[in-house]
Amino acid sequence: MEESRVRELLDAVKSGSVDVEQAISALRTLPFEDLGFAKVDHHRALRCGFPEVIYCEGKTVEQVVSIVNARVAQGGNVLATRTSREMFDAVHQAHPGARHNVAARTISIRQVEPTDEGGTVAIVTAGTSDIPVAEEARETATIMGQKTQMFYDVGVAGIHRLLAHSGDLQGASVVIVAAGMEGALASVVGGLVDCPVIAVPTSVGYGASFHGLAALLAMLNSCASGVAVVNIDNGFAAGYIAAQINRRTKR
Repeated sequence: MEESRVRELLDAVKSGSVDVEQAISALRTLPFEDLGFAKVDHHRALRCGFPEVIYCEGKTVEQVVSIVNARVAQGGNVLATRTSREMFDAVHQAHPGARHNVAARTISIRQVEPTDEGGTVAIVTAGTSDIPVAEEARETATIMGQKTQMFYDVGVAGIHRLLAHSGDLQGASVVIVAAGMEGALASVVGGLVDCPVIAVPTSVGYGASFHGLAALLAMLNSCASGVAVVNIDNGFAAGYIAAQINRRTKR
């Protein structure tokens, strides 16, 4: 449940337009709703500033739809990650406003319009193959109400492509860099900007990249001071952290 909705409910009780029993009924599912197979955390938006996000890998279509239904009923925007087409079709049938980003494997339902707050989250990829991870980051930051700008396929093998956008990158409040192979791009970007850089190693590359481990280790060993690193292919975490940073930034 969003903070704004709780405030509206309390104001309604104060004014007498909603009685105490009605208010208790509306708050009955706090702090969580037990669906038997899942305990949906409706209190998370109040604690953390954004509702619980649904990780769908390993869940059945029916379970995903049930959790989405519970989340929608409590208000706020809804994000589901690692989804399938079958999951989206079932969710879309119940909620026609649902959107599916095939590359990102996300389902989103917007119930709260974004406000013009904070600056821009810049999202950079080394190559086209890194775009699915970057798109997961973009969908996450966007559904959390943040403005994003994409710079795709600007890796170090053609560094002039990145440098052509250096002015835009320097105007961002936070930069997400998704890169596989040797993962060098995060350090390069970190040396160009004065804002936090969130590095996302991707599992793109040939055998010795070890499914993203080489990029992860390179990013962890970055000599650029402002670089922080999330897990391999975890675009969601990068987008979430970037949104939290951006909410507190005015550019």
